[in-house]
Amino acid sequence: MTDFFDKALLPAGFSDVLAPDADFEALVLNRLLRCFSGHGYDRVEPPLIEFEDGLLTGIGAGLAEQTFRLMDPESQRLMAVRADITPQVARIAQARLAKAPRPLRLSYAGQVLRVRGSQLRPERQFTQVGAELIGAAGPAADAEVIAMAAGALIELGVAELSCDLGLPALVPAVSGDADPSLQAKLRQALDRKDAAAVAGLGGELGEALTQTLAAMLSAAGPAAKTLDALGGLGLEGDAEDGRKLLADVVDRVRAARPDLKLTIDPVENRGFEYHTGVTFTFFAKGVRGELGSGGRYAANDDDANGGEPATGFTLFMDTVLRALPAPVTASRVFLPAGTPVEEAAKLRAEGWIAVAGLDQGADAETEAKRLACSHLLDGGKIKEIGKKKKG
Repeated sequence: MTDFFDKALLPAGFSDVLAPDADFEALVLNRLLRCFSGHGYDRVEPPLIEFEDGLLTGIGAGLAEQTFRLMDPESQRLMAVRADITPQVARIAQARLAKAPRPLRLSYAGQVLRVRGSQLRPERQFTQVGAELIGAAGPAADAEVIAMAAGALIELGVAELSCDLGLPALVPAVSGDADPSLQAKLRQALDRKDAAAVAGLGGELGEALTQTLAAMLSAAGPAAKTLDALGGLGLEGDAEDGRKLLADVVDRVRAARPDLKLTIDPVENRGFEYHTGVTFTFFAKGVRGELGSGGRYAANDDDANGGEPATGFTLFMDTVLRALPAPVTASRVFLPAGTPVEEAAKLRAEGWIAVAGLDQGADAETEAKRLACSHLLDGGKIKEIGKKKKG
């Protein structure tokens, strides 16, 4: 017995998903994809494994340390198991759909595998579902994907949803051409939200600049408050353009989803290393981890033209499911062996889970209880098990 359980033990970060959770995940996933389809997003299905040199180029390069690899016995080339689906969708857009009219609207769903989990997401295998809008630049496209994702989550039943916006290019635009090693120190301090460390760089960056960066750090919060604070900093050039872009996206999302709480963190960068414009992350009050994230990037950014403009998002099904009310499962009715097929089909069409008995000699009520059925078909009528007949 011990040997059996040792063999059944799964590695850290992996788990079996059983009923009713597996059924609920499939239901939610299909509802999300139907929502995306209603906005014109066509589903694509990239493979689980690709050649390493194709999967880990462009925006996929940052996932190299999180990627499992194996040797292809056919080609003798190194292959990689996807750790994220977005780079694959970008590849499809550039290779398979290069001549398709722009903008491209593509959706996807599938499992991903990562070498290590994180503190907030210890799972190493999980389901992603998302959408990418490729070939469209500007705030209208950014707002479309944010509003669509938020609408899908709210319609599922996610309560107290919030969206945290960011612009990773804002800090470099403010800090200018500071020495790369100094930029790295600044980035580390900002990622830790360490105001004292930022102030400590004043001797190298200059007091005026560190005061601006400290003000940006403390400005994080509700979108209106943050935009007002940024507007009072006297930003110039690309930094001011970035502030105006954030304000434009906020206005558009508010118009589309007035029920969505919007916040802004003007110095956030973690997890958005390949993004080039507005980024966003979804949270739900009381739920561990992020429900999803996304933002603007350059698809095929290793080409001579700097890549095609794109934006999109990924939702993490494990977190989404934790944010939803417990599923209401259909009632199970036991059908004694020999029940006509037509009668069983009628019950299933009415929404019952109809479990057919296989043993003609078995006691129907005993079998129904053993198979976790709440009801029993008895003499052509459905009766609740355990409920005594009147009279």
